Amino acid sequence: MGGYRVVKLACVLVICMVVAGVDAAISCGQVASGLTPCLPYVRKGGAVPPACCSGIKALNSAAKTTADRQAACACLKTLSKSYTGIDFGLASGLPGKCGVSIPFKISPSTDCSKVT
Repeated sequence: MGGYRVVKLACVLVICMVVAGVDAAISCGQVASGLTPCLPYVRKGGAVPPACCSGIKALNSAAKTTADRQAACACLKTLSKSYTGIDFGLASGLPGKCGVSIPFKISPSTDCSKVT
């Protein structure tokens, strides 16, 4: 079972790298590793782990260009399909809880091509 999760995560990361494109300096691997500490919160709520906020802040600092932000958005959408039980209401509120403002809503319906 654990091996399956590793293979699934590796596939998601490869897809994210392809989606991120050449212009983006931020990788889907960065997005995935930065947000992994947030998974317990977006599944069950409760207190936001400090490591989650650290990851969000680091990703926000790394996403300097429109291409970076669009890549991060696309990675979030791809990653969200790979994990079950995500409460998108909790997910969309995470940046604010961590004191960060991002230019798009964390949602499966977000059009990442319109993120600036």
